[in-house]
Amino acid sequence: MSRMYAYIAAAAVVSAVGGTWVATQMMGGDKDQFAQCRSSQIAGGTATIGGPFELVNARGETVTDADVITEPSLVYFGYTFCPDVCPMDTARNADTVDVLAERGQSITPVFISIDPERDTPEVVGDFAENLHEKMIGLTGSQEQVKAASKTYKTYFKKQEGDPEYYLVDHSTFSYLVLPEQGFVEFFRRDETAEQMADKIGCFIDNI
Repeated sequence: MSRMYAYIAAAAVVSAVGGTWVATQMMGGDKDQFAQCRSSQIAGGTATIGGPFELVNARGETVTDADVITEPSLVYFGYTFCPDVCPMDTARNADTVDVLAERGQSITPVFISIDPERDTPEVVGDFAENLHEKMIGLTGSQEQVKAASKTYKTYFKKQEGDPEYYLVDHSTFSYLVLPEQGFVEFFRRDETAEQMADKIGCFIDNI
């Protein structure tokens, strides 16, 4: 992803994903059970990110968020043809799953493709399975993918050029989603598996 698009995507999420669950608490909202776990501020509150989606799994079955998010989950939007960013981020997320497993905590890594033209159910299934046995790979129609991306306020844009070997600019956040509470935290790509596991562990301990 070009640096310009990275800055645009980051700015969009941190302004839409960056500011004021604290304000909600100060204005008399319910006590935040995860206050001690949060390292980021969410403009408008965490309820503004995430929500229902309908996508297609590796077996070609249409699934919803309720089918997929059955335990704490780490959700990432990317594509299998991505030359460097997605493989590194998803491998880091898979490592996070293993670090937490060693600590007796369980999460599911979820990979949602933003390139449904090339990422068929079989392709995303193979990609996810090669990274981690627990990883769920999802794709869908252009409309389904766009709707899921909009729900999580992610950015992606297909580059012009070769119709087969094109690249896709996209945001690179990973999202922690809990079955009952929904989205609760996001992670930037410079965070290590151990750092993420520490933060995620706090949320799991306070469910």
